[in-house]
Parts: sequence; structure tokens; C-alpha cells
Amino acid sequence: MLRHIVFFSVAAEENREKVQKGLELLKTNPHKRHLEVGCVDKKLDAISQTVDFVVYGEFDDEEQLAAYKAHPVYQESIDLVRPLREMRVAADYVVPEAE
Repeated sequence: MLRHIVFFSVAAEENREKVQKGLELLKTNPHKRHLEVGCVDKKLDAISQTVDFVVYGEFDDEEQLAAYKAHPVYQESIDLVRPLREMRVAADYVVPEAE
């Protein structure tokens, strides 16, 4: 299994709702095992104050992640979110079989 985690910050506070709606579109993408969109309302980590949203996805393998990224809803989400976000950081990692 592959985990895909993406952190976003919003450039302007008034665009938070638009960014969230754009990210929520990703849930309609059929090429995933599991996908969550989290809104960071409480900034509990004193060091990392820049994250507004987290997208957490689980995929069977790299091929499923590639299919997810090739799906039109992925591009639709990018088109809505990219102009409104300030920061995006992504990380993918393979979960060992024992989990």
C-alpha cells in the first residue's frame, strides 16, 4: 500500500472555503483506496503554523496513484486550488506489508 499526504496553506483567509471545496472534489475520484481532506482549524503545533489543509490518501500501488492523478477530477481540483494556495508539500511512502 502507498500513502500520499499533501499539506496546503491558503494565501488569503477569505479563500479557505473555496480551497476546501476544491480539495473535497478529490473524494469523488474513483482511483483510490481511501481519501480524507482535513481542515486544520486549531494550530496546536507551535512550530508549524502554516498548514491549513491536509489531504491523506491510500492507494494500492504506484499505478493506482498514477490513475488517480490522471483522472479529470484531479485536474479540476488543481485548477480550483492552485491559484488560491500559498504552499503545497507532498510526500508518498510505501507501507510495509506487516501493517
